[in-house]
Amino acid sequence: MDNDIAIKAENLSKVYKIFDRPIDRLKEALNPFRKRYSKDFYALNNVSFEIKKGETVGIIGKNGAGKSTLLKIITGVLTPSSGSIQVNGRIASLLELGAGFNPEMTGIENIYMNGTVMGYSRQEMDERIDNIVSFADIGDFIYQPVKMYSSGMFARLAFAVNAFVEPDILIVDEALSVGDIEFQNKCYRKFEELRKKRITILFVTHDINAILSYCSMSFLMEKGSIVGIGTSKDIVDLYKKKLGEQVQEKSDKIKENLNVRDDNLIENRWKDSLKINKNLLEYGDKDIEIIDFAIIDATNKLTTVINNEQIINIKMKIKVNKDVNEPIFAFSIKDLKGTEIAGSNTYITKTKIGKLYSGEVLIINFKQKIPIQVGDYSLSLGCTEYVNNGLAIHHRLYDVLFLKIVSFKSVVGLVDINSKISIEKI
Repeated sequence: MDNDIAIKAENLSKVYKIFDRPIDRLKEALNPFRKRYSKDFYALNNVSFEIKKGETVGIIGKNGAGKSTLLKIITGVLTPSSGSIQVNGRIASLLELGAGFNPEMTGIENIYMNGTVMGYSRQEMDERIDNIVSFADIGDFIYQPVKMYSSGMFARLAFAVNAFVEPDILIVDEALSVGDIEFQNKCYRKFEELRKKRITILFVTHDINAILSYCSMSFLMEKGSIVGIGTSKDIVDLYKKKLGEQVQEKSDKIKENLNVRDDNLIENRWKDSLKINKNLLEYGDKDIEIIDFAIIDATNKLTTVINNEQIINIKMKIKVNKDVNEPIFAFSIKDLKGTEIAGSNTYITKTKIGKLYSGEVLIINFKQKIPIQVGDYSLSLGCTEYVNNGLAIHHRLYDVLFLKIVSFKSVVGLVDINSKISIEKI
């Protein structure tokens, strides 16, 4: 394995035998003709990838996709049924709360025990103990047996130990979701420090914005396989698309001939004058179809350059191809990493739509300022509907336009909070 590779997996699989009844396990074990009473369940199925040193890699997917199984094989907790895994460097992992802790020992004792397991001497741990205790910030509980700890205390101590022993590879599996906001903020700042030190991080979480913000690349897992590897923005968009497709399947919303369109109803096509992103992501059943869109500035002109101090109108022209009830219309603005910065929809604004009938054409207009930092962004548009306790995706256009935000005043951070400052002499 090359020196710049931290982890390499080749054709990795993990198979479990599934029995319908407990007695079937015994029958299969004792059957002289090796008759099978079990079915194979692939927790991992022919997974291959390479992760370079210093990368922060996100792993996303629904529960049961195989994420935790993959991490346990990487850390050596599980052995694969077939294939190989190579790891170049010392691993620290937060796979399960309290894993590796002795419940009868105090927090301090567990810190030293974990350091010993990772190959550190007592003196080396003495040099780190103050930082670990300070970061965990659990007060006098650090001197109590960890069996008394809450899940949040477990997470704090576990992350502190693994972050400050400075491993070559840090693996985090949802362990931060139990921490409070202040602790999560500390963890993410620590992530930045570790990244600058070229420590490889594998991060499993359902927090998509965290994936977009901190991970240079990501994997999407589904039914034990990796179905997508790429930039975090591309993988998050693919994940959202697949979630939408799955809901549509459950709701029997998949249809043929989705591109039904009456061109006689399409007039004054704004989008013909706009530069459409050729790599936009488009999907949906098109019961409602976005047939046109525009951004109109304060001078009533079509534009993609927006002054963040002026009121604009984001317009969607939609055509109804099948009767729908209370659809939701939405837009969002994302930075070029894919992080959602701003947006709105008719559901959160409690805008009543009512029932729409096949053949109707409407214009949806969002009127507001976009008070965000100067820079380049993308616009996404969507039409959805709650059906049978699920969300039916009628039409989504991800990153359909690129926008440039301009301003005549400076903004601190991402959003202009429009402070009005007064000064009074006493």
